[in-house]
Amino acid sequence: MPYRAPLNDYRFIFENVVGFSRVAETERFAEATPELVEQILTEAARLSEEVIAPLNWPGDRNPAKLENGVVRTSPGFGDGYKAIAEGGWVGMAANPDHGGMGLPMAVTTAVNEMLSSACLSLQLCPLLSQGQIEALEHHASDELKALYLPKLTSGEWSGTMNLTEPQAGSDVGALRTKAEPQEDGSYRITGQKIYITWGDADFLPNVVHLVLARLPDAPAGTKGISLFLVPKYLPNEAGEPGEQNDLRVVSLEEKMGIHASPTCVMEFDGATGWLVGGPNKGMAAMFTMMNNARLGVGAQGIGVGERAYQHAVAYAMDRVQGKASGSGAIVEHADVRRMLTQMKADLFAARSIALMNAVAIDMAAATGEAGWKARAALLTPITKVFGTETGVQVAHEGVQIHGGMGFVEETGAAQFSRDARITPIYEGTNGIQAMDLVARKMMDGGEAAFSLIDEIQSQAEEARASHEALAQKVWEATEALRETTEWLAEQEMQDRFAGAVPYLYAFARVLGGAAHLRAAQKGDAARGAFAAFYIDRLLPEHRALLAQARAGAKGLYSISLDDLTAA
Repeated sequence: MPYRAPLNDYRFIFENVVGFSRVAETERFAEATPELVEQILTEAARLSEEVIAPLNWPGDRNPAKLENGVVRTSPGFGDGYKAIAEGGWVGMAANPDHGGMGLPMAVTTAVNEMLSSACLSLQLCPLLSQGQIEALEHHASDELKALYLPKLTSGEWSGTMNLTEPQAGSDVGALRTKAEPQEDGSYRITGQKIYITWGDADFLPNVVHLVLARLPDAPAGTKGISLFLVPKYLPNEAGEPGEQNDLRVVSLEEKMGIHASPTCVMEFDGATGWLVGGPNKGMAAMFTMMNNARLGVGAQGIGVGERAYQHAVAYAMDRVQGKASGSGAIVEHADVRRMLTQMKADLFAARSIALMNAVAIDMAAATGEAGWKARAALLTPITKVFGTETGVQVAHEGVQIHGGMGFVEETGAAQFSRDARITPIYEGTNGIQAMDLVARKMMDGGEAAFSLIDEIQSQAEEARASHEALAQKVWEATEALRETTEWLAEQEMQDRFAGAVPYLYAFARVLGGAAHLRAAQKGDAARGAFAAFYIDRLLPEHRALLAQARAGAKGLYSISLDDLTAA
């Protein structure tokens, strides 16, 4: 089944759901006219459909390998990456001072979703570079910016992030990698990092690692972590790759999915690196990259889900079985129709939330207003969680629609399910994202959440004139979300954490309902039908989710460890 980019959805959401016109009206993004955005999305769709998508299946069958210390990538991936880099797609949102396009994050997010649909294993490489570019733009010295940003922005070199260590996992503060200062202002980095996506590749002349490490006598925990730029090859006087640094790929992980993406164990043995940001300020710098990646990973989940949906609907239209009416294809069966409708409705909701998030990031960058910054921060964990969980669920349903053939690799449905499963784990697991939402994002007493809730209810009031029943359901769900947010803001942290995941899901359901309600107002009969399906059948899940969110932690800890381990 060939991939087709959902350009109509992007156009509709930009124009009618997320208010992208506000971004184009700012001085910073004045060049992002509708005509230019259309040209960019159309060209990105062509690249994704014709050049990158054909690499997905062969890459899964022919994974990356480590041979004599060299990472051998899947056939065609070098040419695919070259097409992405030469098209300027790595530096879409990067500063024009270093060769970037300076495009809005909303446009970048749509393009990243398309490339993820085409081939997630390959798209991971430029996504990480984009995050590193943003981190360096905000935190690196002028010297490091001048040397590294042009190469990263052009895609000539790629970037990685090195956080996780075998003994630490998500507890980054437990890392042991050391950084020893040298007389010339550089540092010697020693330690091992795991799960390093695209830690090396045979088609890249240089790979630039951002590495978290601890300076001598640094405070314990995350307060004592610093960030260092450590290239595979040390640039010579001309700024080109010179002497190889003291680092290497120890092994590649054998994974459930994304087989063509080399996931490396990296060894740094006194490698030369340079400080990014101040001493013991590494987490602040790294969070710039991670927040960029969290939006990107949310889009990755949506992208894989979109590809899985297209694959499933094509099969359902073709497969004749049973006593279905009409064509006799299984798409005529009520349950198959239900699954496909939910897949498409959820993808629209998740895509809308991701683009809401991106617009908030753009407006914050263009205006500097605190309200937009708070909106972007609030939506980031919701985007990451709902986008990735939607991708997993849609890919799961895609296998189900294929029936037994879905469990057979040759149909391709299983690959989408395997590939999507990494996205809820990337960049802080979804449980950690939910905890961030109810903790750090609620440090304002819920002000950012209440501001968004007010907007949704105002929109619902406006929609009553044309869609009374749907508007009332969205309004009531939003009011229930408000009440639970008020309750949550008053609780101890452990009680918040116990209900964090269902609370985030409920928030996402309400945001999805608002997006669909807007679609019903502005769209055609088909948009209205999908909106009614979502609001009537999926939005009601918020009640059970909010009940879970308010249950607190006591019931969890009344179950002993012995009870949990009992056979």
